Amino acid sequence: MKNIEIDEELYQYIATNTQFIGESASAILRRLLNLGVETKLETVTVNEPAEVVGVEALPEPEPETSAVQTETTKLEEPKINTVVDVIPESHETVFNFINKEELAMQRGAVGRFLLILAALYRAHPEQFAVVTEISGRDRLYFANSESKLAESGSSTKPRQIPESPFWVITNSNTTRKKMMLTKASISLGYSDVDVEKIRELL
Repeated sequence: MKNIEIDEELYQYIATNTQFIGESASAILRRLLNLGVETKLETVTVNEPAEVVGVEALPEPEPETSAVQTETTKLEEPKINTVVDVIPESHETVFNFINKEELAMQRGAVGRFLLILAALYRAHPEQFAVVTEISGRDRLYFANSESKLAESGSSTKPRQIPESPFWVITNSNTTRKKMMLTKASISLGYSDVDVEKIRELL
């Protein structure tokens, strides 16, 4: 900083333009003369960086290996014994259960029809359910309940086959009844000769 001498009037002018207490005359003149803000020179002491001591990286410890003995056991596939239930072939036929005298006592074809079906059921109670797959174009012929036959068509007149859980429609004519007996006999495994004999019983 350099010292200069100024008169009283100039000093008063500078003093009246002071904006805050402690503002230097140099700062006031710079502001009035549009010379910019006074810059202060500061001495900055730069500390040298500390010496970096290199540290050698220690080698990573090798993982300990342990000998593991694995016993391999060969597994044999279990043998599966398949048990097949063999249903013994029944030697009973419908003719063993037909009572021709009882058939002759029936007044109409419906009675004889039901007796023949009952004899078929007694000869083949386990297989008789196959007859429920026999049906006409728009109705069932056999079922295991009266309601199923009633739902399949109007005026079917379902009747229960005696001594069995199955039902059959009875409002068909004799020719249709013979056809139903034919299909039922074939489904139960009868030969053409025996099927014809069963038809003639009606």
